[in-house]
Amino acid sequence: HEAGTTYSDEGATATDLGSSVNVTTSGAVDASTVGSYTITYSATDGTSTATGTRTVNVVDTTAPEIRIAGLRTVTHEAGTTYSDEGATATDLGSSVNVTTSGTVNASKVGVYTITYSATDGTNTATATRTVTVVDTTAPVITLNGQPLVIHEAGEEYMDLGAIANDAVDAKVEVNISGVILTSTPGDYVISYTAVDSSGNKAKNLERKVTVVDTTAPMLTLKGAASIIHEAGEAYKD
Repeated sequence: HEAGTTYSDEGATATDLGSSVNVTTSGAVDASTVGSYTITYSATDGTSTATGTRTVNVVDTTAPEIRIAGLRTVTHEAGTTYSDEGATATDLGSSVNVTTSGTVNASKVGVYTITYSATDGTNTATATRTVTVVDTTAPVITLNGQPLVIHEAGEEYMDLGAIANDAVDAKVEVNISGVILTSTPGDYVISYTAVDSSGNKAKNLERKVTVVDTTAPMLTLKGAASIIHEAGEAYKD
């Protein structure tokens, strides 16, 4: 008899000299506990007594039942902490300890498997959860220096660039575009873009550079700064 299911004894009948005789039954079967049980049947005609027995072997061939908390298939965003919800198990109406194996590297895109195991000492059950780590988050670009720059015309312009931070990629290249004509006053724009290994594009960032001319011209005399000139002669500067 399978443990955990209801046991109903089929009983016995007795006859004596062609007539039915009452049968008494003794013994019980604990269907929740594995073991061997004996049911005894007795019948008497008032003078003689007969007995018969039935052996009931309660066995456990059914593994525990594992219930996974949450979803069996999970999609998890890379760069965020993964906390597994675990699982519970019961066997013959009682709780059974669950062991968990497998890890999720939340900083690396991929498919991971968490395995849950439970045993009742005889039978072992397993269940799995699949965790897919995905990267749908774009890098974040941060400017080095100020977003608005006033630059003096005629001087060399050196852009300070920018950096891109990403939840998965340790390093993301920042592409810079735009030209500054330092000889021509005006407003110029430098643009910064970045794309991570998953193809996520960062929000474009810009720096405005205003080239201004605040430096007065420099006069250089031709000839001496102090001249002795003879009166009466024409002066040519």
